[in-house]
Amino acid sequence: MSKLRSLWKAYVNTTKKALAWNVEEWIPPTEKYIFNFNSKQEVKKWHLYSDSEYGGLSSASLEISETGNELRGVFSGNLSLDVSGNSKLNITRSGFCGMRSKKFDGFVDLDLYDSIAMKVRGDGRCYISTIYTENWVNSPGQEEDNSWQAFFLAPKGDWYITKIPFDRYLPTWRGHVIDSELEMNPSRIVGMSLSINAAGGIPGARSGPGDFQVEIDWIKALRTQ
Repeated sequence: MSKLRSLWKAYVNTTKKALAWNVEEWIPPTEKYIFNFNSKQEVKKWHLYSDSEYGGLSSASLEISETGNELRGVFSGNLSLDVSGNSKLNITRSGFCGMRSKKFDGFVDLDLYDSIAMKVRGDGRCYISTIYTENWVNSPGQEEDNSWQAFFLAPKGDWYITKIPFDRYLPTWRGHVIDSELEMNPSRIVGMSLSINAAGGIPGARSGPGDFQVEIDWIKALRTQ
């Protein structure tokens, strides 16, 4: 009987350890780095765009700034509402710039997270965070990645961590909300971008043409629940 009890006790202990290991393995960390601007190689993961591609006169740059032993990304430039007289395109709006990540190698799966967080130091302007997901429409002429956008304020002065829940990202098509009832699939993320529009977007934020600058330390996914 004592041998049977010993075997049963050993079995229970082994099962408890296995269950504990499985639970720890299944629960993801509460945060996951997506981009970390701590290397001069980081800028190679991004490309810039602006209204200058369509005849506008806005400009932007992305650099890694070094202060002491710390490296930070700096997205800066100038927003212009003017249009080049040599433009062959009849654009209806100007005054925007952005930085978009190169397409991920495969997908980034953030299904177990619920928010995007960014550590920034800005200029009081409103910026736009965009998440690109795999296209859910398989039809000719609709081959672009789906885009989901949310506004956030980059306060001037101290570093600030902005947290944007996934449910605040709205589906958009070329800057216009298309259907607020659609839901993002966070398991099929193919890229991200950060952009700015001279028109602003949040009451009280600095807006209009002129210089802009936001420093970026990192971009993470968070699990807050």
